[in-house]
Amino acid sequence: MYWSFTAIIDQCKSAEMKQLTLLLGSLAVYAFCPVSSLAQTGNDPALVAILEPIRVKYHLPALAGAIFTQDGVVEMAAVGVRKAGTDIPVTANDLWHLGSDGKVMTAMLAGTFVAEKKLSWDDKVISYFPELAQKVPPAMKEITIRQVLWHQAGLSENLSLWSRFFLKGSPSQQRQMAVETILEYPGYTPGTFHYANNDYILIGVILEKIGGKPWEDLMRERIFAPLHMDSAGFGGAGTVGKIDQPWPHFASGIPAPYNGPDADNSAYMGPAGSVQLSMADWAKFLTDQMRGGNGMPAFLPASIYADIQSPGPNSKYGFGWIIVQRDWAGGKALCHTGSNTMNFCNCWLAPAKKFGVLVCMNQGGGKTFNASDDAAKAMISLYPDKLKPQ
Repeated sequence: MYWSFTAIIDQCKSAEMKQLTLLLGSLAVYAFCPVSSLAQTGNDPALVAILEPIRVKYHLPALAGAIFTQDGVVEMAAVGVRKAGTDIPVTANDLWHLGSDGKVMTAMLAGTFVAEKKLSWDDKVISYFPELAQKVPPAMKEITIRQVLWHQAGLSENLSLWSRFFLKGSPSQQRQMAVETILEYPGYTPGTFHYANNDYILIGVILEKIGGKPWEDLMRERIFAPLHMDSAGFGGAGTVGKIDQPWPHFASGIPAPYNGPDADNSAYMGPAGSVQLSMADWAKFLTDQMRGGNGMPAFLPASIYADIQSPGPNSKYGFGWIIVQRDWAGGKALCHTGSNTMNFCNCWLAPAKKFGVLVCMNQGGGKTFNASDDAAKAMISLYPDKLKPQ
């Protein structure tokens, strides 16, 4: 498989969302999505021609994609409808929920503090929570920021439903409350790879301690504003009850019962993946990743990108990136997928070839992974050098 390792990346999602998906899926009847109008503002005809057949093949409400280089977007398009059962088309400028594709953004936020020497990748996590030093297992006293970002800190994947029940207050306050449970009850031995949303929630709390503000505010000020990601926000996209952005859909293709900011995993999980934005703004972030990784002028020093884009011991995972070798990429390729069970996104960067692709859908579930695989391959084949995926 072209994707292989990435297939497991977003299996560690909200348990309550999965339960809701199963419940509603068993009570409703699957409805196929109407064929979209192909004449939409900003759509590149070449991309429309390859995305629409893939959307139809997988019965998706909408499918969007973009090709970008180190200088920005080259082509982008969106096909389908914002909500199944309607004829309201998506546009190339709509907003998409990134899920765990936002983890590298949290890593970049950490990188801003590393650049200012307010944080070190090798800081011990417990140094930020001295009040917990006598409560956590001995192994938890030794884990570092670097290990957490690599998913090698031994933390459990998610908080249990029981633990979440007791979280109160704002998302930031809930994260602060969650830390004790996250550190006191690890699931694995530190030093081995276990993909966990709790890793990035923990990082988010540390960054809040350093920055003195909620993670959401720090992201707006330190990542979105400097990179001119003007559309970026958090949670589900759209105005509640209005089909003004892509509506979330379950794996069955059935629209979720509601949309808007709360149509997402619990807000306290933000650092693990709650960002929503336009394809153009996502491409700005990914372009900066490519430039920084190639030692070109970028937002942060080259050393920060080198750390973010380097895998941990005996692993393919960096800080929010999976690092693999691909012939079509000329060697190293960076990739990641993201889903909150009602949306699905992924991206691929080929630093040596100085281009990348991104794919967005407003539906979750296994077939969206396969659809994204097809869409990415097709867009890679459109790149001017006519590079072919392996």
